[in-house]
Amino acid sequence: MPLKRAQVVGLVCAFWTVFGLVCASQVWLSMLAHHHSLPRVVLYHLAVWDAWIGLTFGVAWLARRLPVVPPTSRRLLIHLLTGIVIGIVHSAWWVGLELLIVPYDVMNPKVFTTPFVMTAFYQMPLEVLLYALVVMTVYASDAYAAFRDRELGAERLEKLLAEARLRALELQIQPHFLFNTLNAVSALIHTGSHQQALGMIGGLSDLLRYALDRAGGPSVTVGDEVEMVRRYLEIQRIRFPDRLTFAIEVAPEAGKGTVPVLLLQPLAENAVQHGLKTASGPGHVDVRVAREGDTLRIRIWNSGRLGQARDGAIGLANIAARLRELHGDRQALELREEAAGVLAQVTLPWSEAV
Repeated sequence: MPLKRAQVVGLVCAFWTVFGLVCASQVWLSMLAHHHSLPRVVLYHLAVWDAWIGLTFGVAWLARRLPVVPPTSRRLLIHLLTGIVIGIVHSAWWVGLELLIVPYDVMNPKVFTTPFVMTAFYQMPLEVLLYALVVMTVYASDAYAAFRDRELGAERLEKLLAEARLRALELQIQPHFLFNTLNAVSALIHTGSHQQALGMIGGLSDLLRYALDRAGGPSVTVGDEVEMVRRYLEIQRIRFPDRLTFAIEVAPEAGKGTVPVLLLQPLAENAVQHGLKTASGPGHVDVRVAREGDTLRIRIWNSGRLGQARDGAIGLANIAARLRELHGDRQALELREEAAGVLAQVTLPWSEAV
């Protein structure tokens, strides 16, 4: 996360203030025998090095106008000359403060010229080094900021692509579900079962409203999804009044969990379509949802056998793709024969609706 301007100013001020305090303490400790005034020594060094606060922002401005990377002879020469000029100016400031604050009592210089020449000569390497450090810090900071921008841009692009893939998978489910139900309504009308057809159309309306209201949403509560599945199974019971029964059991704490929208309906549809086809008698669908620690477990069992027809089921393939997109290796979708029937089990990391 990039630093705000106020934070940058605060860090620069803090750095040069600490730098001045360290210099003051070193000088004062090295000259203890001379009994110089500690407050004046500290004030002097703070005033000397805090001058670099303003110089830092000036150097940063120039470093961005004339980047050192990629290096060119012209740019490097300009930066070197600027560093020397700053060293000369700062040396003059350095000596001027000595004459003004008098931190060293009787040892303090009385004239400007000779101390200025000596200070500029001996301190110039340090001044140029400090200039170079500021330039390199600006370069490193800007390079990191550019890297973070690229990284965040890539993350945003990856998120948008993932959302687009999920939306495409969701759109695959809705027409598949709609066509299957409309075919069932058409069959009821052809057989003269008008009341059942009207009931199915009402249920279909509720299901489509649910799907459209939550279209593109990342997740829904388990409670909402289970109610939608209940409505779907009621529609199917209208189609097969003498062949289909169902039961739904949701643990109280599991109802607050979240699941991808339209996760359960394709599983229930798969159980009804293939379960009734392979069952020798009346079929039964059992839906159970429970929380197990940090895991949400969804079990949809149906009577019948696990036939080859399920291998290419659109709903199951779609669910598997969506779960991989959302949860990677933290999810599992299993389909197996169990207790004289077929069990579809989904395992998801637990997350609770806000």
